[in-house]
Amino acid sequence: MRSPRWGYVRIIAGTIAGGMLGFYVMHRAELYYKEMWNERLKRYEEELNRKKMAEQSNEFQESL
Repeated sequence: MRSPRWGYVRIIAGTIAGGMLGFYVMHRAELYYKEMWNERLKRYEEELNRKKMAEQSNEFQESL
């Protein structure tokens, strides 16, 4: 019969390793998600600026 102590060590080591792996995976997923939303926000702001500039140029042309 094997020692129960060895079983406890394996369980604890597996729990710690699994927690570290899970933390790493979730951290990477969070960074990817934040970067994706930052890119979307950047494109949205550029689109708003383009619309605003087009609107201003239309107003300027109409005033002439």
